Amino acid sequence: MKLYQKILIGLVLGFFAGLILGDKAEYLKPIGDIFIRCLRLIVVPLILATLVTGVASAGDIRKVGRMGVRTLIYFMITTTVAVVIGLVVANVIDPGTGISLGEIKEVAKPNAVTPSQMLVSMFPVNPMEALAQGNVLQIIVFAILFGAALSLTGEKGAPIVNFFSALTEVMFKLSDIVIKFAPYGVFALIAWTSGKFGMSILMPMGKIILAVFIGCVIHVLFTYTLAVKFIAKVNPIHFFKKVLEPAMVGFSTCSAAAAFPFTMRAQKQLGVSDKVSGFTLPLALTINMDGTALYQAVGAVFVANAFGVELTIVQQLTIVLTAVLASIGTASIPGGGLIMLTLVLESVGLPLEGIAIVAGIDRILDMFRTTTNVFGDNSSGLIVSALEGDLNREMTATPLEVLESKTIAL
Repeated sequence: MKLYQKILIGLVLGFFAGLILGDKAEYLKPIGDIFIRCLRLIVVPLILATLVTGVASAGDIRKVGRMGVRTLIYFMITTTVAVVIGLVVANVIDPGTGISLGEIKEVAKPNAVTPSQMLVSMFPVNPMEALAQGNVLQIIVFAILFGAALSLTGEKGAPIVNFFSALTEVMFKLSDIVIKFAPYGVFALIAWTSGKFGMSILMPMGKIILAVFIGCVIHVLFTYTLAVKFIAKVNPIHFFKKVLEPAMVGFSTCSAAAAFPFTMRAQKQLGVSDKVSGFTLPLALTINMDGTALYQAVGAVFVANAFGVELTIVQQLTIVLTAVLASIGTASIPGGGLIMLTLVLESVGLPLEGIAIVAGIDRILDMFRTTTNVFGDNSSGLIVSALEGDLNREMTATPLEVLESKTIAL
């Protein structure tokens, strides 16, 4: 049985186990927590090793710059499309209408973060401190600079490049060991989630859950499908099969970082070169948050509906701009998700108390948006690898296409 089949079984069994056990499913949560911690312990050294190796082995620094530009352009386009989809779906469904607000909890307003502060915070004062704190964006900046310096050093830097290359292989092997326990971790986490929330909380907030779900499905099935089909020129069905494992891990853990080892594994199976995946995926993990940006758009419309505020076209365009910029700018700031939603609500004058309204179902919504983020991360590696001409077409071909090519060759 393939791993994704085991994970799917664990997910389904965990859901029903949670409904049956109810509050007692809390006893299963430590199993899921241990699984997430094991995945997280891999992420920081894996990002550092793969990114340093990818930049150092790229050879021409200009190639690294070209990959960076293409990666960021793809992120900006897909994130903008995601926000627009979220707004359209939310305007059709009107998720906040008919909601009884009840008691509104006071929400503390976080300190405003200026663009210059965001930019400065990307650069670590002490790389060891950034590694210890798991500040991914600072780790990425350090790894890019360090890898570029290694590339310029030449033969004298070769031993260090070999070290990071070996470290990458060791971390991949450790990932394989941890990944084998995925079905059990997924079972425990889903059991806890369904046991805690059950079906009761789904009904009153059903519209916003439905809106986020529909928006994420549309974005995954259309935006990524079109990009994979016409830019990467890869069969979308083949792509989704390979990405199913990291997507299910992201769905159950609500963490794209936890799914990162699975994403790196899926990229190998898709034929993405190590140079591209080692550079693009750490960036994607940090600043490519299509699902989160889509959720911000739906959340803003939900809050507007709940408080009886009519959003104008200008306000909705403001939401698009703010959500796209915030999805990139808040990555390195603690509590980035809260600040991101706060920025979007403030940009159109919506009350910040709206954050408290959706807090109760945030875990459920997080499952959908994280899954979308994981699909987006995987698509970015494939797209950039195809544009760079480094994609292994034999790995991306379906069995029928391989048979046809061999027949033509004969």
